[in-house]
Amino acid sequence: MNKKSVRDLDVKGKRVLVRVDFNVPVKDGEVTDDTRIRRALPTIKHLLSEGARLALVSHLGRPKGEPDPEYAMDPVARRLEELLGAPVHKLDTAVGSEVGEALENLPEGGVVLLENSRFYPGETKNDPGFSERLAEPFDLYVDDAFGAAHRAHATTVGVAERLPGAAGLLIEEELDNLDDVLGEPERPFVAILGGAKVSDKLGVIESLLGVADALLIGGAMCFTFFKAQGYEVGKSLVEDDYVEEAKRLLDEAGDRLVLPVDIVVADKMEEGVAAETVGVDGVPSGKMGLDIGPEAVERFRDHISDAKTIFWNGPMGVFEIDAFAKGTEGVARAVAEASVGGGAKSIVGGGDSVAAVAKLGVEDQMSFISTGGGASLEYVEGKELPGIAVLPGKGT
Repeated sequence: MNKKSVRDLDVKGKRVLVRVDFNVPVKDGEVTDDTRIRRALPTIKHLLSEGARLALVSHLGRPKGEPDPEYAMDPVARRLEELLGAPVHKLDTAVGSEVGEALENLPEGGVVLLENSRFYPGETKNDPGFSERLAEPFDLYVDDAFGAAHRAHATTVGVAERLPGAAGLLIEEELDNLDDVLGEPERPFVAILGGAKVSDKLGVIESLLGVADALLIGGAMCFTFFKAQGYEVGKSLVEDDYVEEAKRLLDEAGDRLVLPVDIVVADKMEEGVAAETVGVDGVPSGKMGLDIGPEAVERFRDHISDAKTIFWNGPMGVFEIDAFAKGTEGVARAVAEASVGGGAKSIVGGGDSVAAVAKLGVEDQMSFISTGGGASLEYVEGKELPGIAVLPGKGT
């Protein structure tokens, strides 16, 4: 990582604002998946051990720029206190004199958690006035929210422009792992992309084709490629505007771009429907493809088992429905086996892929699981992430 690290900061006695990614699922007032909270603990504990006075800020959900009890940070504060084993003083505001007063009155080892940053319209607008009010009580800023690094918001960019800052330990880990993939990966390097739309991942596909030995394509976006090859795709999701782009990518990539050879189809996408497996040249006109088939899984497994570096982002089908989850499950197990048995370095890039890995209980068999779906994809694509670009460089 070429950014200044939190390890480079003298934080003793300083008031430090840390942007974390605590955008976690909450149901009935309880956090149902605390992964993102746990991933922030190393940075929080490091700062506390170095004597910082610490406040954390994050967004949660999509409130409409005003307070909404459904998205208050109270459940997050309770879970953080349990995980940290130290007092967490949750405020009902993110700005104002209460923040400074709370920092002054912190017990040793305690942490202040500010209210949801998206309760303020100035957050998503990166409003200068709001950024100024956020920064005012603090001496230093640390960004450890990789999952929000692709957003130019007040808590990711505005505050960083106003305070001396650095990257947290999670961002450091994220960038180091992604740089390994993009730089000089141990070969063979196999990338796996799933999800619905070619348009969402066109830049990622192009970037990965520049470095990967094989790029395996699953999910609904494979049907745009099938249409480019002249196959009947039935009612499957296709982006007609991107068929020519898909054709170009197929021509340029040759056999490095690997598509499924069979597909699981059904009349509609819902639980309990009758499903069948067909070859890619036999999709019935009235059906839609909702998962890759068993032969496709085995062919993908052959590539994955030989790999020494693996990057995976996106499910192979509608894995939330059991009938269309087998492709994603098969790929997840293949990646896990290659990591544990074959010594491959595997990076799972956020979003639904992480949910699938968690559902199967194979998280601990992956080398690294990214906390940033959109952020990791944009980084792999080569885009500048505003929340990273604004941080000072190493040695500055």
